[in-house]
Amino acid sequence: MQASNDILAATGPAIILVEPQLGENIGMVARAMANFGLSELRLVNPRDGWPNEKARAAASRADHVIDAARVFDDLASAVADLNFVFATTARARDNFKPVRGPVEAGRALRARQRSGQRTGILFGRERFGLYNDEVGLADEIVTFPVDPAFSSLNIAQAALLMSYEWMKSGLEDETKTNFSSPDMMPATKEQLHGLFAYLEGALEARGYFRPAPKKPKMVDNLRAVLTRAGFAEPELKVLRGIISSLDRFSPAMPRGDGSPGDDPRRLPAAAAKARKATDKE
Repeated sequence: MQASNDILAATGPAIILVEPQLGENIGMVARAMANFGLSELRLVNPRDGWPNEKARAAASRADHVIDAARVFDDLASAVADLNFVFATTARARDNFKPVRGPVEAGRALRARQRSGQRTGILFGRERFGLYNDEVGLADEIVTFPVDPAFSSLNIAQAALLMSYEWMKSGLEDETKTNFSSPDMMPATKEQLHGLFAYLEGALEARGYFRPAPKKPKMVDNLRAVLTRAGFAEPELKVLRGIISSLDRFSPAMPRGDGSPGDDPRRLPAAAAKARKATDKE
């Protein structure tokens, strides 16, 4: 049992739900915990008893959290082995406890965990949260910067916010994500100029530059638009393909009437004559 407790201590703070009413909410809390690497769930007098199949269904395969959940008769027993506890609340309390925001709280929990302390976070009932004497069992308060006119959070939402801040506090770079956009080589000026020339020729053939005296300024504007984005080489290829498609098809020969190669204007002369002969027949 001691080895099991040591493993749980290394995974982060215990999430403690005080008299949760709905099994679905417990399950969604478990899911939020699993999303961000937490696994120790403690329940104080769950209204509908435990285990609860509705909780398991709502946990969305966070079965390891559900299976390891522990039930306590009272809050004092649930926090007895912990060194430090935060109480979450949406309203001011008449006590002298320090109050932190979720970012600061996440970092404080991480620092205590690294020093070997066991920590926990209290979440109250769905309808009215924690009693003052329950908050009194915690060391500090954590509250969220919500709209004062609508400050109540579902316990799963509150658990998700704290679980996220816990995980984020352990990252070397808090802005780092699990995946990123492709690493693409920026296009060379030669490639970019080639696109300009190709696009200018296509637009010229369609009479885009009107009136003619304004063409230099229109070309300047076009180049300014295309250089602002800082295209990568694969992106230029996409644009070339788009322009090429527009260059091949026209209202007289729209897309869907056949491939560009079906346009007699683009066939070799012999093939074009053969097609005309076939059409006459």
